[in-house]
This record gives sequence, structure tokens and C-alpha cells, in this order.
Amino acid sequence: MEGTSVRQKIGVILEALYYPIMALLASFLIGSIVILLTSSTSPLAAYSFMLKGAFGSMAAWQDTIIKAIPFVFTALSFSVARRCGIINLGAEGQFIMGALLATVVAVQLPLAVALPKFIHLPITLIAGFLGGALYGLLVAVLKVQFGASELITTIMLNYIARYLVSFAVNGPLKEPGQSTYPQSARFPETASLGSIVPGVRLHWGLVILLICVVLYYLYQWKTSKGFEARIVGFNPSAGEYAGINIKAATLRSLFIAGGLAGLGGCIEMVSIQMRLHMTSFSVSYGFTGIAVALLGSLNPVGVVVAGVLFGGLSAGSLSMEVMTDVKSSVALIIQAFVILFIAGRRMFTIRRKRHFRYHPVAQDEMGLPLPAPDEKDATHREQMPRLVTDKTDEDEVEGGN
Repeated sequence: MEGTSVRQKIGVILEALYYPIMALLASFLIGSIVILLTSSTSPLAAYSFMLKGAFGSMAAWQDTIIKAIPFVFTALSFSVARRCGIINLGAEGQFIMGALLATVVAVQLPLAVALPKFIHLPITLIAGFLGGALYGLLVAVLKVQFGASELITTIMLNYIARYLVSFAVNGPLKEPGQSTYPQSARFPETASLGSIVPGVRLHWGLVILLICVVLYYLYQWKTSKGFEARIVGFNPSAGEYAGINIKAATLRSLFIAGGLAGLGGCIEMVSIQMRLHMTSFSVSYGFTGIAVALLGSLNPVGVVVAGVLFGGLSAGSLSMEVMTDVKSSVALIIQAFVILFIAGRRMFTIRRKRHFRYHPVAQDEMGLPLPAPDEKDATHREQMPRLVTDKTDEDEVEGGN
């Protein structure tokens, strides 16, 4: 019995890993075709330089992990909403709003009152979380009150967030005395996250991220609210029949999802960029996070591993572009095809479920399954009269005749 249980667990793990691995292999294969068509470098040489740039040294590992941190935050954001049956395409805008509100607190608050670091930094982090959470809550309100599709509202709000940043760095948040380039003032030391160990680039945002990953697991699988969210995501009708408040679960899930994305944007500001400017969001953190979440199957450990992989793609593609004539945009092509293959797998699964749903097993009068039909008897069975069991069936027969 013990051995059977272990084999079942191994089977579940292998089944969970099968589709992500196949998606990665197919995506890298298509990337190889693109490399052959657009450069004189062989795909093996290009991927070799990419691998060295991502994992070939301690410095490369640090760069990979630093680039993976915002991806994992937005992946957690997508995962929390998806567990509740919501497709959150707005992690990009929530990430930006978290960074924007964190910049306001970090730069403008010291002008009003002097604060020590142990007060200023936590307030900045809270502001970043609330900036994304309130932006996500806006999507939830539009959904539960007016029936607006989150697919449309989240995409539109992404554009609004970018325009708000453009307005802020060209107006109220523009650095005093800076007339050429639109950017905010540099964050003070009291609102910055330092490195974990002196001389190492890894910052305390990594620790905060790991805490959020653990909290995501505890919330989804160890709390009643997380259980309700998963029930709603699996079957809203069953959840409503069981007495679960669907609107409350939607509001709560999008609030948490937006907050995680906003916290990621805040940490990117206070640990890496240290100021808000027009090019702060040239990388598509939100949509890359969707690929990370899908590749990790919304699982906490899987999301972290997929985030490191995509961080390696981002870091290694720069090394590949420097050492070869292959453009770093190949990494973006690979990421895009990962999303397509994972999404294609999910669509195939849905179609298979619908097939079984609308083709139930035929039963006889005793409730036992009938044998499989023979093709040679198909025409004969179609001509046989149907057994009329009640008035409804009789009416249907008469109407059909």
C-alpha cells in the first residue's frame, strides 16, 4: 500500500511536469528555427552563450535571480486570481501602480516630515501593495457590480497605468531642476532595500518574495477563504449552492492579486531602479508573469522554478546578443510560444471534458451500461422504434413523426 501511494505521487508529479517540459522543448525548437533564419550562428552555440550568461557564474546567478523576482511577483498575482476562476491580465498595470504609489510615498513624504528608515521603508512597501491592490479591486468591482469582463477591463487599465506614470514624471513627480529627462527624484536611503550580504547584489526583496510564496501556499491550501476561492474557480455553481459568497471571493482574490503585483513593482523601485522614469517598465513584467504562472501550473514551487528559468532567459539573452549576432528578442519569441503551447494544452483539456460531458454512457432498463454498438447494426438500430416511457417521450415521438 505504501509503494502504491509513492507510485501515485510520482505519477502525479510526472504528469504535472510533462506539459511544461514539452512546451519548453517545442518553444526552444522554434527559437532554433528563428536563429537559423536570422543569423549565421548555430542554435547550439547561441543557447550555450545564453546558458553561460544565465547560470555560468555566481554573478550570472545573481543577475538571473534579480530579474526573476518581479516575474514571480506578477506570476503569483495571476495565480491567486486564476485559482478563483479569474483571468487577471492586469498584473502589468497593477505592477505599475504599485511602483507609482511607492514613488509618491518614498519621494514626497520626506518633504513633509523626517522619518527614520524603519518607519519610512515599511510605509513605502505598504503603499506599493495598496497601489496594486486597489487597482485590482477596481477590476473586481466592475466585474461583480456591472458584469464587465475582466479580460477587457484589465487590458484597458494597463494602458491607463502607463499614462498615469507619464503624467506623473512629466508633472508633479518630476525631479526639481531636471528639464530634459522626465523622471522622479532619487529615492532616499530611508526608502531603499539594501543587499542581503555586503558585496552581493541580491537584495532583501528576495526574502520578501519567498515570504509571499509561503503565504500564497498557506492562503490557498490551509485557509477556509482560500478553499472557497478554489471551489469558486473550479465550479462557481457548486460554490454558490454550497453557500459561498461569489462576489466576496472575487473581490478578495483580485485585491490580493493586485497587491502582490503592486508589491513587486514597489520592490523593483526601492531595490533596483531607485527612481521612477519613462523607461522603468520597458520589460513586460505582467505578461511575462502570466507565462511563468502557466509554466509553473499555478503551483508555488513551480512558479518559483519557472520564474528563475525566465529570469535566466532574460539575463542570458543579453549575453547571447553580445557574444553572437543573435538578437535578444529570441528570448521573447520563446516566452510567447511557451504561453501558446501551455494555453493550447488547456484548451485541449477543456474540449476533452466537454466530449465526455455530452456523450454519457447508454444504459438499459436496469441501469446497466449497454455494450458498444457495432457499425453494421447502426442502420438497423436507427430504424427500431423507441421505447416510450412517459407522456413527455410520447409527445416527442409524435412530434418527431
